[in-house]
Amino acid sequence: MANEQENTGETRLPVRGYLLHITHYDPRWNAIKDRDEEVPFDLALGLDVVDAMAAAGLNLLVIDCADGVQYASHPELTRPYSVPMDTLRKIVERAQSHDIEVVPKLNFAQSGLHKHNHWFRPHNDLFDNDRYWELAFEVIDELIEVVQPPRFFHVGMDEDHWRTYDQYVAAIERLHSGLAERHLRTLIWNDSACLWPQAAIHREKSLAAEARAPREVVHIVWDYSGADEAILSRVKEAGFEVWGAPGHTAPLVARMVEVLHSVGGGGVLLTRWAPCVEANRADLLESLRVLGPLCSA
Repeated sequence: MANEQENTGETRLPVRGYLLHITHYDPRWNAIKDRDEEVPFDLALGLDVVDAMAAAGLNLLVIDCADGVQYASHPELTRPYSVPMDTLRKIVERAQSHDIEVVPKLNFAQSGLHKHNHWFRPHNDLFDNDRYWELAFEVIDELIEVVQPPRFFHVGMDEDHWRTYDQYVAAIERLHSGLAERHLRTLIWNDSACLWPQAAIHREKSLAAEARAPREVVHIVWDYSGADEAILSRVKEAGFEVWGAPGHTAPLVARMVEVLHSVGGGGVLLTRWAPCVEANRADLLESLRVLGPLCSA
């Protein structure tokens, strides 16, 4: 798949992906969690989402797992909304039936505001010591066993407040090293297009990662206001494979795909930051119906 364009003359982006959330951690989702109001992931809708991906020409599914599944290796991570691991297996099997590549996702960013790695509590407070990474890779290994990803593992790393630049790069290096031992490439978010003043720290950490992180790491630049060609080109020219994650309107997706083509990007990743529950069925499926085909333009 990686050489789809070069080997076949295909003009589509090699990776046309969608991020599906079994659960997620950000301030809006966390407010629901804090009130014990999170509705568990709906398997029937999740299967329909995968079918809609296939119909739209998408070929890669990233699954945001966090504490949304029940880990045999770490039952202490089970929450009221966690679903059996067999639910994840069924999503993976449906994707495989469509020849859609599957990528598990966890998030190891450290932030008291966004709380992206609070799915890992109580272990998130260990703050990157050896025990932290030992436990983290036990969870990673369980997901790898279930999903059997052929190429990638997504480790998040967006909107990190608590690490220094050195600590941030070291965390990426640690994740990259462990995943490379497991014959997988690391996917990370790149915050370079976060242009609001409070996000300067996130942009600077992404720049540090561009300067010092291993070149095998894939950077996914998320840009919900457009597609900054200078940023995408810079990451590509630094020696990384670069993907883009656009906003959820047709013009934003079309623009991102256009710019990725112009800079030699490797993929595009769509998502709706909304729970996969029956109340969101129409929104999730319509979004895929409208936006998915744009990724093949």
